[in-house]
Amino acid sequence: MKGKALAGAAAALLTFGGLAVSPGYANNELLKLQQDPNQWVMWGGNYAGTRYSTLDQINARNVGKLQVAWTYSTGVLRGHEGGPLVLGNIMYIQTPFPNKVMAIDLKDQGTIWTYEPTQDPAVIPVMCCDTVNRGLAYGDGKIFIQQADTTLVALDAKTGEKVWSVKNGDHTKGESATNAPLVVKDKVITGISGGEYGVRGHITAYDIKTGKLAWRGYSVGPDEEMLVDPQKTTHLGKPIGKNSSLDSWDGDQWKLGGGTTWGWFTYDPETNLLYYGTGNPGVWNPKQRPGDNRWSMTIFARDVDTGMAKWVYQMTPHDEWDYDGVNEMILVDQTIKGKQRKTLVHFDRNGFAYVLDRVTGELLSAEKFDPAVNWASHIDMETGRPQVVEQYSTDANGEDVNTEGICPAALGTKDQQPAAYSPRTRLFYVPTNHVCMNYEPFEVEYVAGQPYVGATLTMFPAPDSHGGLGNFIAWDADKAKIVWSLPEPFSVWSGALATAGDVVFYGTLEGFLKAVDAKTGKELYRFKTPSGIIGNINTYTYNGKQYLAVYSGIGGWAGIGMAAGLEGDTEGLGAVGAYKKLSSYTQLGGTLTVFALPD
Repeated sequence: MKGKALAGAAAALLTFGGLAVSPGYANNELLKLQQDPNQWVMWGGNYAGTRYSTLDQINARNVGKLQVAWTYSTGVLRGHEGGPLVLGNIMYIQTPFPNKVMAIDLKDQGTIWTYEPTQDPAVIPVMCCDTVNRGLAYGDGKIFIQQADTTLVALDAKTGEKVWSVKNGDHTKGESATNAPLVVKDKVITGISGGEYGVRGHITAYDIKTGKLAWRGYSVGPDEEMLVDPQKTTHLGKPIGKNSSLDSWDGDQWKLGGGTTWGWFTYDPETNLLYYGTGNPGVWNPKQRPGDNRWSMTIFARDVDTGMAKWVYQMTPHDEWDYDGVNEMILVDQTIKGKQRKTLVHFDRNGFAYVLDRVTGELLSAEKFDPAVNWASHIDMETGRPQVVEQYSTDANGEDVNTEGICPAALGTKDQQPAAYSPRTRLFYVPTNHVCMNYEPFEVEYVAGQPYVGATLTMFPAPDSHGGLGNFIAWDADKAKIVWSLPEPFSVWSGALATAGDVVFYGTLEGFLKAVDAKTGKELYRFKTPSGIIGNINTYTYNGKQYLAVYSGIGGWAGIGMAAGLEGDTEGLGAVGAYKKLSSYTQLGGTLTVFALPD
């Protein structure tokens, strides 16, 4: 680690009110900071993950005048997911592997300090879908980075000095980490990646001051290790029962059970529940793991203090398509069918948009948010189970059979790219993929640290899409329908941002930052950044002026061909062939671009 103070940094720190840590729990401070639109203090802007800002200096009338205010090179190539944090007059950014962290003085864009860890490069080959990192967390005067090698690090926000670090997994067994942590109360919450390596997923809480393990809940396995109560933990209102996970696996297959937790975490202070999803079951070949494979592909609601699960809901039992359930859980109070509900809204990889009561886990609606979805006809609202169409069942068709035309592809109708919600329009703004696949499962043996997939995939545009691989949509959760949809030539892999200026922002794989009217979807502005955008757009103010910030740096699963130099159509778990033309529109890069209106 190296620390470097520049001229003006001391003055910046003196005016940085966010570092005056509140007494008691760290989220006492965060609860206040998340209500200050001048700052951006966590990945979703707030604990609810709405990615909405009440700032309106930039609005639908003037957004067309946006200009680049300043840029900052990260010095790293590969995919730049996530986005910066802004606290007071300091911006914190992170990079893909090697996971550098920089503190930037907003006054002169100078670097206050840089943290650059030394990691074993052997972790790179076990990162399935590029060497991405999805962001930082702040709390208790510390900046937290979840490194690729599974090390969770706490840095002093003023100096960049390491306060503590803890190893959350073992990369020699295929475990890695890409998620943004979340600070809640006296804990830092983090997950684990490696579902393609037979990793058994878990969510883990560490003490914010010491890094000591507070609790860990596994996604699959024995009740006591999953932190579930057979009678008190419910699934659609009914107790899950004893050995609910163990009884849904064949023998000891659960030990390689997947259910990794590499997505986003949200939190409701009123319920004191943490919400997140689990990923695919271990080995993609469904014939090798009969049963429902609980609780992979599941939404968990856990008590933050104890880690105990209050309720669960499995979206894709016995997954046959790699429809990881890790996408964000957006917490919104809204009217559903004429009744005010405390809801959780989740746009799943499997192509269904779910609305649940976040207190009880009751399923309120589940509808397709892309008309191309064909692997299931609908969700049975009593059982919660998808009604699988046999033609697209890779299990029914069997090993060594190429099941063709499955929609969506394994990267889902939406992958990790987070949606946004505007209380002004009561619409959700969702970056989507419009991609289908052929899927051929085959038998594979488990070897620690080696890929444990057992499937060959090819991907291609959905039918009737005129070659386009993505859409940016506005979704009405009450009516469960698309309000408007903007086709894109490639998947929309960036996180969205909605603002009180009635503007919604998103980025494209070619590198465009786009602004559209929140009500109509009309494009109001576009600017081509140095590389493809798979990062999340954030907004803040400095000296009373509103700014937008976004990373550009092509990569991630959709851009893995360019990022890792892969060329075969089935490489990159099937994504390379679908995105071959991307290299004609952008190149590798690593840049932060900040926008503002002219003075």
